[in-house]
Amino acid sequence: MKISAHTRRVGAAIAAAALLAGSLAACARGGDSPSAANASSPGITDTTITFGSTAPLTGPAAGVGNCAIDGATAYFEMRNAEGGIPFGDGKTRTVEFRAYDDGYDPQRAAANFQQMVSDGVFGAALSLGTPTNRAWREAAIAEEVPQVLLQTGDPIFSDREESPWQLGLLPIYQLEGEAFGRMLVESGETHEVAVLFQNDDFGEGYVEGLKRAIEGSENVTIVKEVGYEATATDVSAQVTDLASTGADVFYNAMSSLAPLVIGSLQQAAALNWTPSVFLPSTSSSPAALLTPSGVADRFAAIYTTASSASASAPDFATSEDGKEFLAALADYTNQDAAPGFPQCLWGWIGASILEEAFTHMQEPTRESFMTALRDIADFDAPFLLDGATISTTEDGLPAMSDVQVMGYNGAGFSPAG
Repeated sequence: MKISAHTRRVGAAIAAAALLAGSLAACARGGDSPSAANASSPGITDTTITFGSTAPLTGPAAGVGNCAIDGATAYFEMRNAEGGIPFGDGKTRTVEFRAYDDGYDPQRAAANFQQMVSDGVFGAALSLGTPTNRAWREAAIAEEVPQVLLQTGDPIFSDREESPWQLGLLPIYQLEGEAFGRMLVESGETHEVAVLFQNDDFGEGYVEGLKRAIEGSENVTIVKEVGYEATATDVSAQVTDLASTGADVFYNAMSSLAPLVIGSLQQAAALNWTPSVFLPSTSSSPAALLTPSGVADRFAAIYTTASSASASAPDFATSEDGKEFLAALADYTNQDAAPGFPQCLWGWIGASILEEAFTHMQEPTRESFMTALRDIADFDAPFLLDGATISTTEDGLPAMSDVQVMGYNGAGFSPAG
């Protein structure tokens, strides 16, 4: 309790007596002192912790948005049914995971964060989207609310000086672009690359990584770059422009807006431009994008990168982790089959990382949570690629940093040769 100016004008003996009485009363109440009452952050009790997440649950990106939420929801509901998660402070808590729909609209995402604060969440996790997460990054910093394990590869979220209350989940876009660029350079063959990119940090990050990898090479040249806005409903004109170059590589740095991804492939095929195609990991789902396009077999090859297993892999459903994942999705979400988008698995992986942080939280505070989250090393999360682990200790890198170039085989993706 702070003593007011009026109180300070009272005699010293009376003030001292009052303070002593207050202290004794606090002890008698079992530690209900101001410091004890303020020890816990909002959104956490001795039995529960509440996290929020904003994602496009409606609109053109609803498929990936719902998948991102469902993966985490299934994981936590499974753990809750088992009795909860033991935390580092000795308490066992269940996790309440609340989803907020932003329709992939940055303004709605920012409003969702303010609603989360009003709803008293402890933190926000696994929110999907680059522009949508950026829309409330500064507000989360100002409010000192964790905004973590985000389903975006934007490097700003893993820069501790720029983003002290944030951490990314997915490999940064530059790492994916670099991996594909290195494959082109190391092929020893001559390649001309035509680039379509989303005109924001997402698309520009992929292009930056590609350029970094091919810089100084003699066999790989970018012949044209064309951008489009994330609010666009059609990219036919841009694809037509790129097709006129006759490039043998179509570098399609497009986010997971299904109609645009499918439309870009269909337009290229309609023009009889059938180069090798690169698609980001977020935008390469065989079941949700490539098969529905009807033209995937027209291209010389289709490449992407991966940082985790695929639910479409032949042995996924028979593996122990796969069985657990699919059963939890069926029990606790509206997913009725193996998900076509990787965001479901990423949500599950991210939830397992949150659990790992919870087990090392020494205090029920946001500060203790961030310390535990940023001290994870060599954590063997489910569904990672062989040899990969989760590490959060290196400034500038997200929780997942291992990427591998994958080639489409007509049914799914396998490691590129």
